[in-house]
Amino acid sequence: MITQQNFLFYGIGLLAFFAIGYVLAIIQSKVWEEKNKQRSLNFQRGIVKGKISEQIAPYLPDFPKDLNASEARFIGNPIDFVVFRGANDKNISEVVFVEVKTGHPHLNGNESSLKDTIEQKRVRYVPYHVSAEVFNQK
Repeated sequence: MITQQNFLFYGIGLLAFFAIGYVLAIIQSKVWEEKNKQRSLNFQRGIVKGKISEQIAPYLPDFPKDLNASEARFIGNPIDFVVFRGANDKNISEVVFVEVKTGHPHLNGNESSLKDTIEQKRVRYVPYHVSAEVFNQK
């Protein structure tokens, strides 16, 4: 037989059980939120480090020694650098495309197709002369 005293005791126990569960859920939620925030910050830091590394790559000590940093031009997308070998001597002998990778070394679809295009020598030079009429229009 359940007495009023037993009912009160079980009720308080059940209430305490739910209160403790609620507090633990809040604590777990805060821990999860902090872990996600830290994970997100680390991811963002990685992106920023990668972007900075891409732009200063020619000045880093492990950049290919046969390429001169002053002959490199940052493009960014779809390729990071175009190096005009010999430009400093006013005699370009080679054009080198450089893709800088930090973290994962995999090429994305655009980078991969550009690599194939260059390797298959499907490149060309197109001179373009702007007509004076373009600037004389009113």
